[in-house]
Amino acid sequence: MDKLINNLIKEGYLKTPLIIEAFKKIKRKDFLLEEAKSQANLNTPIHIGHGQTNSQPLTVAFMTELLQPKPGEKILDIGAGSGWQTAILAYCVKDKGKVYAIERIPELAEFGKNNIKKYSYIKKGIVKFICADGTKGLKEKAPFDKIIAAAATEELPQALKEQLKINGKIVIPIKNSIYLITKKSGTEFEEKEFPGFSFVPLIKDE
Repeated sequence: MDKLINNLIKEGYLKTPLIIEAFKKIKRKDFLLEEAKSQANLNTPIHIGHGQTNSQPLTVAFMTELLQPKPGEKILDIGAGSGWQTAILAYCVKDKGKVYAIERIPELAEFGKNNIKKYSYIKKGIVKFICADGTKGLKEKAPFDKIIAAAATEELPQALKEQLKINGKIVIPIKNSIYLITKKSGTEFEEKEFPGFSFVPLIKDE
């Protein structure tokens, strides 16, 4: 994994010292199924069951760098799956921060929660894992400093726009691009598009 991390640094995908530290401390193999642990150092998505994947490290690095999680922030993590991204965020927000992780598939929510327990984030109250529809956000804990999603949507859900603080950031896949969206005012949003990615769809409960 060190070789992979060094390659991501060399290629410019990982550049922030805090995020690089998080990648080194949070072991990807702790978030994979037993039979897939040997693949942890490959720069590819890895299946975790139920049609979902543990995302490609390059993509996780790219999205985390766009989000720029900082100590003390409150972050919403949508489509948390294996919990790997959640744990990286938890490492970055430190003891005074909070990460609310939402996963709609009950078995995966349980899997992710158990993986996170290998670190002390749930016990310390930094991470809360919730089984729910991520497109609705988490109104009772809003507003958030930052929001990140690991599944693609056709358009940005209105709930997420409303639950973001002014000057807050959302990093989310929309169709085949990753978007960095900054909330400038109650109604004004600045968007930056980074095309050429592929994600599982963000499913909405009917």
